[in-house]
Amino acid sequence: MKKYDVAAYVWPSYTGDELRTRIFWPDGIGEWQTVKSAVKKFEGHLWPRKPVWGYVNEADAKVMEMQIDEATKHGVNVFIYDWYWYDKRPFLENCLNDGFLKAENNHKMRFYLMWANHNADYLWDKRNSHLDCMIWDAAVDRKEFEIIGKRLIEKYFTHPLYYKIEGKPVLSLFDVENLVKGLGGVKQAADAFDWLEEQAIKEGLNGVHYQLTLRNDTKFEIYKKEDGTPYTYTEVIEELGFDSLTHYQFCMMTGIDRDYNLIVDDVIKEWDSIDKKFTIPYFSHISVGWDNNLRFKEFKPGVTVNNTPLNVEKALMKAKEYIDNHINQPPLVVINSWNEWTEDSYLQPDDLYGYGYLEAIKKVFTENI
Repeated sequence: MKKYDVAAYVWPSYTGDELRTRIFWPDGIGEWQTVKSAVKKFEGHLWPRKPVWGYVNEADAKVMEMQIDEATKHGVNVFIYDWYWYDKRPFLENCLNDGFLKAENNHKMRFYLMWANHNADYLWDKRNSHLDCMIWDAAVDRKEFEIIGKRLIEKYFTHPLYYKIEGKPVLSLFDVENLVKGLGGVKQAADAFDWLEEQAIKEGLNGVHYQLTLRNDTKFEIYKKEDGTPYTYTEVIEELGFDSLTHYQFCMMTGIDRDYNLIVDDVIKEWDSIDKKFTIPYFSHISVGWDNNLRFKEFKPGVTVNNTPLNVEKALMKAKEYIDNHINQPPLVVINSWNEWTEDSYLQPDDLYGYGYLEAIKKVFTENI
């Protein structure tokens, strides 16, 4: 029986244990505060909803033991933790460090990090999400990058449960443009990547597998090559030596304000385009949906409709077909997400579809093979 690596992103905001989260969610329960305050914004809007498991603290090891059991029972065997570094220190590590890594049954799964190196503003604060105001700049210079790199190796890359490809720990990156900006240029960013790989090898690893979450709107006109011409997105990816590609969310691939099935049709075309454009592997990505109205008082256009468990199951079948047609790369599929409740893209059971999305994964990746 073929085994698939079904990896779901984890948004580690459902805890109040990180004190800086009180900036955004003063109630002390993390972004559950926003979920609890959800209201219907238009006729046919499928909110508010409630989590079947309750508004649990996902930095609690016992809570994560339950979630690990449910994830693996339904075929999800890898968690990709969104990882943040703001104001010269980590942010929202509690769910990983105190929840997953202290869970007694975590041996059932593996994990890796997606460095969410985007700037922080008031998006997470429903009271102020209409404001265009930066709180933390996520761009880091070389000195800060090396501090981060040593932490990643020591705490995570060398952990026995860390997900590896060809013996290399996978580090996913959200925003390559912000990385290049902080490090001072494309060549400097490539050199920083080389340094981190060398450090990983010194610690007995095979190096680092760099994975990029693609973005359609990234441009690099401000960074010039030696001949004075701007780098293209493809050239930056090649210059930095990324080993694989995937996506974080459908909204970074195509128009999202429409029927889910139409979105998936365009996504599949995008996979074909990526195959033609790049020589490195692409890991098929499926999002459950999109609607971030929970984070705003006013209505925000951009709502995916008809993203039922049955339609998500059909999309997952396409992702599986993609994997089966790319036999020379690991059988990895990336899903958004385990718990992005405030973006309407989560696998956890709710009072609308129950365990429908998890059952869809189970059917596609453990039963129909």
